[in-house]
Amino acid sequence: MNQEELKSNILKSLKDKSTVKQLVHDNTLKVLADIKEILHELEREFNKKLQDADERVHLEYKDNGKYGAQLKIAGDLLIFAMHSNIFEFDRSHGVWKTSYVKADRMASYCGIINVYNFLSDSIKYNRNQDLGYLVGRLFINKDLNYFTEGKRQLGFFFNNFGNEMMNESSLTHIINLAINYTLEFDLLVPPYDTVKIASVEQISDRIQLSKLRTGKRLGFQFNSDDVSTSG
Repeated sequence: MNQEELKSNILKSLKDKSTVKQLVHDNTLKVLADIKEILHELEREFNKKLQDADERVHLEYKDNGKYGAQLKIAGDLLIFAMHSNIFEFDRSHGVWKTSYVKADRMASYCGIINVYNFLSDSIKYNRNQDLGYLVGRLFINKDLNYFTEGKRQLGFFFNNFGNEMMNESSLTHIINLAINYTLEFDLLVPPYDTVKIASVEQISDRIQLSKLRTGKRLGFQFNSDDVSTSG
């Protein structure tokens, strides 16, 4: 490939692929803004219905800046985090088998919003070694079409890609599914061998602030909804 061909190829990539990626970024950022509005509205809606309940079970919404937001739900924290970069799927991914992507290769470029579940005490007590879990992730493309990967009902099939355009109703449903899963995803007592050794610092200096490392599945595998102890 000579210099002119190289320049032509670079120009084509900038006009086509790079432009699409910028559009995908903007679409994903728009979806995150919609998520923030929905989370804020859910906070108001549920707290109004929880006026007579213990204040500790009230929802608390927080904007985490341009690429993130969170919702505290009793003892849990749902964190919505958008990745600033745009991704394409590896060639073995089923998304390439969809008629939608076969007809338009540029439709395969997606932005990602990850949904993590942490214990709210992990943030409150600065337990930086605590574990959070990926409940689901949302993929958005240039056409505002989407699909999700995740636990239980969040694991929509990617063969719907191209038939599911993001809107307020579908986004609210996804958020409610994530909240419901989080509330049903209980903290398990870790296996004895996982916690049988503790450092002097953990015991003598920090036990007052519950600094021992914690996670809902600490010592367990998290590769399915059926919990199994790790070997």
